[in-house]
Amino acid sequence: MKASYNDIDEYIADLRAAIEQNTECANHHYNLGVALLSKRDFEGAEASFLETLRNSNRFAEAYVQLGGICLHRGDMDGCLRYNQEAAQCRAKFPVPWANMAFVHLQRGEAEEALKCAKKALKWDPEFVQAQATYASALYMLGELDESEKVSMKSIAKYPSFAPAYNNLALVALERGDHADAIRNVDKAIELGFDVDPNFLEELAPYRQ
Repeated sequence: MKASYNDIDEYIADLRAAIEQNTECANHHYNLGVALLSKRDFEGAEASFLETLRNSNRFAEAYVQLGGICLHRGDMDGCLRYNQEAAQCRAKFPVPWANMAFVHLQRGEAEEALKCAKKALKWDPEFVQAQATYASALYMLGELDESEKVSMKSIAKYPSFAPAYNNLALVALERGDHADAIRNVDKAIELGFDVDPNFLEELAPYRQ
């Protein structure tokens, strides 16, 4: 393998050549999968990650990547299952716990989301995506003060982290503070967050 490449296609070609020389190298299969994902070749990437696991069945990152492909397809069950496998391979790996939390949150399973997000934050307290899911789960459970604290912690370290502003807006609306809700939701939009249209519609009458 070369130290640098002119483009991703050259890198992919080199990986494939290396795999022909050593078909059992899990790292090469995994790196090929990541490279194919960057080209949005989901089927090719999936095949590479499955090949990774055939050669190294405790390769936690490969399970996580397969979970991501499932999520892209809208397969929540598959996403959850692959991330559970990843966590079993490496219990202190925060990413699969954060991903499981996200799936539970999407299903409206706030308590399960909270448990998994806590696991992710146990192994990486600064994992901002896990913090956002944690804050969302707390909001769903009516723990507004705690949700706000988590979001403020995220913003203190990552001022451009849009999901935290959306969570703050939800908390503010729940408290009846429409001005604060509008301020935070507008900040989330400014930072590129895809805010729920129903939420924006609910706030619309309170805009000056």
